Amino acid sequence: MSGDVVDQIFIRAKQWLLSWLAGAPDWIVQIASSLLNIFALLGVFLTLFALISVLERKILGRMQNRYGPNRVGPFGLFQPIADGIKMLIKEDIVPARADKIVHFLAPILIAATAILALGVIPYGRNMTPFAIDGGILFFFAVGSTTELAVFMAGWGSNNKFSMLGAMRAIAQMVSYELPLIITTLPVVMVVGALSPDAIVAAQGNYSFGFLPHWFVTTPWGAAAFVLFFVSGLVESNRTPFDVPEGESEIVAGHMTEYSGFKYATFFMAEYIGMFAISGLAVTLFLGGWHAPVRVLQFIPSYIWFFAKLAALLFVYIWLRGTLPRTRIDHIMNFAWKFMLPMAFTCILAAAVWHYTGRGLAGWLWSLAVIAIVYIALSILLDTRKRFATRTYRFAE
Repeated sequence: MSGDVVDQIFIRAKQWLLSWLAGAPDWIVQIASSLLNIFALLGVFLTLFALISVLERKILGRMQNRYGPNRVGPFGLFQPIADGIKMLIKEDIVPARADKIVHFLAPILIAATAILALGVIPYGRNMTPFAIDGGILFFFAVGSTTELAVFMAGWGSNNKFSMLGAMRAIAQMVSYELPLIITTLPVVMVVGALSPDAIVAAQGNYSFGFLPHWFVTTPWGAAAFVLFFVSGLVESNRTPFDVPEGESEIVAGHMTEYSGFKYATFFMAEYIGMFAISGLAVTLFLGGWHAPVRVLQFIPSYIWFFAKLAALLFVYIWLRGTLPRTRIDHIMNFAWKFMLPMAFTCILAAAVWHYTGRGLAGWLWSLAVIAIVYIALSILLDTRKRFATRTYRFAE
């Protein structure tokens, strides 16, 4: 009973606040409820953004055998506050021939779309800010406007480097949105719903009391999760897919002509988009807020969700500190020649798993489908000759 009280403490707190409006018209109560959800989302994820901005620098520092921020505040934890003050007092420089309105609206639009995508993710039991039946559809519909904001930033800056960076970003984002959405379809098909709450509920059972029924434990789910995660890296412009920000060629890409708080808004939108993609990955494949084993269900559900989210964010940082930047042509080839066929294969493998009874036989048949297509693509796309060791010859 006490565990249920802790698990639902935020729901009870919201109900207590709304009880002050007892007797008010329903539309006022609904508006107040929505505003509470919005302020809670902003408070949690803006705090998380500030925290991860310093933790990423400290983790990368440790990976590279150096210190991260350690001067401002205890252990450097006040560094985000210093960065925020610095961005606020920096001069806002706008190019003389830029489209002032488009230049101003681009960072607002990209941040708004990232924040809206957070509204349909279940963060715990009964903790979906805006539970709608087509939540998955809403997530991708809102997220697709990011390309428009990036184009507005590149066009409005009236800078060739900004425009080139925007076109690179749009090209790779459109290319990887296809596998991103297609890898979601097997989950939607198996569950039979577009609601994130229904998808999480479908992963709530356990086999033998310890094996969770998360979709990532199936062959098609594991393959779809990897493809979804890689596509999320591209959508977030994270290493090794951060070519739109090639400092040796196109400076900071579509953000080249932005400074001060506008630049900080782009920076914040990138991280919030990363939170949204990771949160959706947790919802679709990692059981959402469900515990990994039945005996740990006494731990509040929102703790499990944010623990899984933190694990994925750590992998984002780990990859940034490990892998070099990939060439743009390699990124595009990888999307169209490998990611897209494998994404469609996941749909076929999920269908095989479903129609063979979702048991051991279905698991093995699904694995066979994934393995056959993967091996075939590996043979067809053999790149050993293209990336063979080069022999350098020098004039004497």
